[in-house]
Formats: sequence, C-alpha cells, structure tokens
Amino acid sequence: MNNQTIVAKLWNLSNVLRDDGITYHQYVTELTYILFLKMAKETGTEEQIPVEYRWDELMKPKGIELLKFYKKLLTYLGEKSIGRVRQIYAGASTSIEEPKNLEKIITSIDALDWYSAKEEGLGNLYEGLLEKNANEKKSGAGQYFTPRVLIDLMTKLIAPQPGELCNDPACGTFGFMIAADRYVKDNTNNLFELSPAEQDFQKKKAFSGCELVHETHRLALMNAMLHDIEGPILHADTLSSKGKEMKNFDVVLTNPPFGTKKGGERANRDDLSFPSSNKQLNFLQHIYRSLKKNGTARAAVVLPDNVLFADGDGASIRNDLMDKCNLHTVLRLPTGIFYAQGVKTNVLFFTRGRINEDNTKEVWFYDLRTNMSSFGKTNPLRTEHFDAFIAAYNAQDRQKVQDERWSVFTREQIREKSNSLDLGLIRDDSVLDYEDLPDPIESGEEVVAQLEEAVDLILSVVKELKSLEVNR
Repeated sequence: MNNQTIVAKLWNLSNVLRDDGITYHQYVTELTYILFLKMAKETGTEEQIPVEYRWDELMKPKGIELLKFYKKLLTYLGEKSIGRVRQIYAGASTSIEEPKNLEKIITSIDALDWYSAKEEGLGNLYEGLLEKNANEKKSGAGQYFTPRVLIDLMTKLIAPQPGELCNDPACGTFGFMIAADRYVKDNTNNLFELSPAEQDFQKKKAFSGCELVHETHRLALMNAMLHDIEGPILHADTLSSKGKEMKNFDVVLTNPPFGTKKGGERANRDDLSFPSSNKQLNFLQHIYRSLKKNGTARAAVVLPDNVLFADGDGASIRNDLMDKCNLHTVLRLPTGIFYAQGVKTNVLFFTRGRINEDNTKEVWFYDLRTNMSSFGKTNPLRTEHFDAFIAAYNAQDRQKVQDERWSVFTREQIREKSNSLDLGLIRDDSVLDYEDLPDPIESGEEVVAQLEEAVDLILSVVKELKSLEVNR
C-alpha cells in the first residue's frame, strides 16, 4: 500500500464525519490531532507526550468514554505539554459529537499500512493529505496551497544553499520551506556531506515562517515536524509590528495572500516606506526589505497582476524594488492554477543589491499565459510546462534565446511606462493583428454606412418575398 492509497483512505474517512457537520478543513485539523499521536508512536518519538495520553491509551476506551478521554487529551496537550507538541495542540478542541465516528477514525488509522508509509516518508504522506484538501473545492483550502510543481520550480531556480537562512512570511502549511529543505538535502547527500554543526543549523535554524491563521499554523507545525524541521514558525501577522523582527534572510520563497485589509486600513508597520491597503504591495515591501544587503540574497514571490500596474503607491513600490534589488525576471503565469479561478498571477525573481539605488538595469519577461491551454483539475499544471522557461532563465546569454514568449525591457523603458510591469505578454491567436483592428471611434461612420446597407438589403429581400407570395 503506497502513500497515495493511504491518503485516499484517510480522505474517505471524512465521509464519516459529515453527520457531525464537520467541514473538510475541520476534518484535516481533527485528523492532525489524531495522526500526530499515531505517527509519534510509529517513529518512536513519543517522549514529549505524557505516557497517559499516547496512542496506546487512546485505543483503550470506547463509546462515550472515548470521546470524553479525547477531549481531555486535547486540553491537556494544548495547555500543559511542552515544545512543539504544545504548539500543535494549542487551543485544540473537537467538533466530533458522535463517539462512534471518533472510534471509526481511530481504528481505521490504526489499521493502515504504517510500514509502507514510513518507507515513503510520513512527511510525504501528510503533504499528500494537505494537497488533497487543497484540491477539494468545497474545502476552500486552495487559497493557501500553492501547486507543488510551482513551488518546486521556484525553489529550483532560487537554489537555497546549506548555511543560508530561508523564510516564508506567509507560510501556509510550510510547503515552500519543506521544498527548500528537500532541495538542500538532495544536493548534499541528505546532509551527510555537512558537518554535525552544519546539520544542526539546517534542522533548527535554516527554515522559518510566519502564518496568521491559527488552524493553518497548526498544520504547518505538523508538516515541519514530520520533515524533521525545527525552525521557528511564528503565529503572527507579518504586516504587524511583529514582522519587523523578520529580517536578514538569504532566501525568501512565498505566495502571500491576495486581497485588501479589512476596511481598507493600512498595515500596522512603521518601517514600510509606502504603507498600503493592498496586502500584496505591503508583503512585497516586507520581502525585499527582509533580505540581506549582500548582493546574493534573493527571493521568488507569487503576486497577482494588480501589483504590476497599480498606480500611486504601487508605482512607487515597484520603483523602490527596482532600486534596491535586481528584478531580473518576471514569469507571467497561466490562469486556472490557483483555487480562485481566473486570478492572473506572476512570479517575481529578484536579488537584493549591496546598495539601495539603480540595481535593476533590465527586466526579462516570460509569457506562460497567452495561447496556453486552460489549466485546472482535469488538466493540471505539470513540470514539463516550465521546460522552455527554465532554459531561458538559465541561459548564459539571454539575448540569444529564440523564444517568442521571452522578452526584455530596460529600466528606462519601464520608467517611460510609469514603472508599470504589466509587460511581456505576446499576441493572442484569437486576434489576427492588433494594429489592423479599426479604431472604434474613427471607424464609426463606416460602421453606420455598413449597417444601413445591410438593412436596405434585408428590406429588399422581404419585399421580393412578399411579391412572390402575392403572385402565387
């Protein structure tokens, strides 16, 4: 039994809880509480869990006594345990009201093929469950889950190295940092090429994040633990004063939440040069300010189209970004790859300069949106869709790349367009030639004449038909 099969079995257990009115997202949270105990037993890491609240004890009671014990367990672990266990169970409560449903979930989890699950990796199993939740439209979880192939692409191109501090200021379930950890491990023989001190750094300090939503923060902690990552994951708002402490990173990989702050209020940060009610513009400022000023600190961030063309503070922020950083690449992403259908997004790749002026000389754009097939559940985004972009991105001489989707604009050209970065989209095949289309105002008289001619033709045909009818 592989992890994919186990994930399917775990997901199907959500049907058991429908009668309790539990949503998909609540189900994943409930599952996290129970899976943590089982996985701790399977991995031999129960030392932080009091003996009386471990998996074997959860298996003993039945019926109403089981539900009472489970509620007591959640309260105790959330208030009196220590370390990451306490963080995961902080404020925990159950929405399960029917004891038989709880018993069904516990016995079903216990009966799974945990030997096979451990062979493939419990972290991979949990990530599979989170991905399943994100792909379920009714769960609403897709808003914080970035497609795996896009995470892997951004991580591969940013290429985090051993010893670097990596951060995601809107970490969701911690997917970007787990990908960064995996990248480093894949390129260091699972860290065996590093010294003990370097291995300890990778485990405890290299990867960090911040998440505002409590339940999502809980999932991030669980995900990190199952991937043997102990770096700090704050439960806070990056756009509050707490975010000022998040700085001096070598790498930032992130997909900040879309939208505006409630009521249109601006960020509670006194260190942002251009505080805005637009969350993405504030996150963008936070990100490039949080990078080390060493000429190598870098970021890849997913942002919606409005960040590229918003005027006022938007134009000022883009100008500030291009001054402080080398914004070398913008990837125009296809639509349909995120939870909210039709949302147009991009990935901005930039490197922080040593000084705060004139770091961007030119910006390269890759249009992966125009004339692309519609992506979604039936046609998911795949790794091969990025092959041509990766080749262009990594080219030693970008000018020699022969690809109509690949274009470049100098900083001077961008300034002439009021610092708009809404550039680089090629022509759509649905329009033969934009320049050949008539101006709607200039061609107004011609259109009227054509309509009058058509009406005259129709009237003559009607007259002829009536004449034939009379003669008949």
